Amino acid sequence: MLENLLTPETRADPYPFYRQVFDRGPVLKLNDRFFVVSGFEEAAALLRNPAFGHPEPEVLPNPHENEPVDEQGRVIRSFLALDPPDHTRLRRLVSKAFTPRMVERLAPRIEELAKELVGKALAMGEFDLMEEIARPLPVTVISEMLGVPLADRDRFAGWSHAMGRALDPSFLIAAETVAAAVAARREFVAYFRELAKERRERPTGDLFSDLVSVSDEGDRLSEGELVITAMLLLVAGHETTTNLIGNGILALLKNPAQSRALTEDRSKIPNAVEEILRYDSPVQLTTRTASRDASAGDEAIGAGAQTVVLLGAANRDPRTHEDPDRFDIDRSSPRHLALGQGIHFCLGAPLARLEGRSVFEALLGTGRALRPTSDPVWMKQVTLRGLESLRLEFA
Repeated sequence: MLENLLTPETRADPYPFYRQVFDRGPVLKLNDRFFVVSGFEEAAALLRNPAFGHPEPEVLPNPHENEPVDEQGRVIRSFLALDPPDHTRLRRLVSKAFTPRMVERLAPRIEELAKELVGKALAMGEFDLMEEIARPLPVTVISEMLGVPLADRDRFAGWSHAMGRALDPSFLIAAETVAAAVAARREFVAYFRELAKERRERPTGDLFSDLVSVSDEGDRLSEGELVITAMLLLVAGHETTTNLIGNGILALLKNPAQSRALTEDRSKIPNAVEEILRYDSPVQLTTRTASRDASAGDEAIGAGAQTVVLLGAANRDPRTHEDPDRFDIDRSSPRHLALGQGIHFCLGAPLARLEGRSVFEALLGTGRALRPTSDPVWMKQVTLRGLESLRLEFA
């Protein structure tokens, strides 16, 4: 059933398929070992339930030199893919460096960068939103935060894209996609190992220097944890915000009355960002494994069973959202799961929201309307929903 997610029609618009799944039950049992969750309350409860987590990291008997492992030979994963207590420890350490105050201080620079990119696009007349604005903004911001040289940012974007494509459930990924992601991960690791050496010798006051030195009662990130955390921040900070911008502009283009309302009253931008996250989430699904016998909705789920949580479907649950398929920037406090729930709620949520608001402010600030010059091209993946290309011109 889930292979339907791979068709071009579903990639362009997965929501009719999601409704078919939801209509069969907000928690759908495919067999004793596999469940699909599409209801909002059921998904939110599952994501908060400690009985649902992630399998133990794989043990590598002969790891590649750029495949970090711990003392037991387990692959070092980001805290996004770990359960407590490992998750708790790593997230606490990273949170000491990646603080809301740090994000707040970045606001002027992000607004300046958004205006600069939009100004260049305006001078071009016709441009690709993804190529000229949606991708460069977040990768530049997170690279500057980490203290990465400007010349290396294109490489990061390529590595990030390759790894993002491998976030789909394993049964939906082609072997060549996995191979490209593994190669990108190893190049990331090699790069950040060298950068870590430099920052230990000469701290520069950036986020990566803070991560190198961060401590909690003597506890520090190991070298492997450090490089994997930096990689997570780059991939997560780049891919999801890129898709937020692209999906949001496309939604406004398809809903001109909403676009006019936003142009007339830019104070609505923060609420519009939340509605974009609900309406066309940059992250469409996530997976969890039951660590013990548990339940979701009315379904009993045995230990070891897998669940696919369709975040995009949950965000359009008609029991939770009135007229859920309508894009409405005036929707009162749009509830959504686009940024996660529970212990894995997105650490970078304030940064993503700030970047999204800054781009929409800059585009609306031109006083010029946008119109598409060709059909949008969607990326060929499922977990992350975003555009490969969206060619536009200023009217």
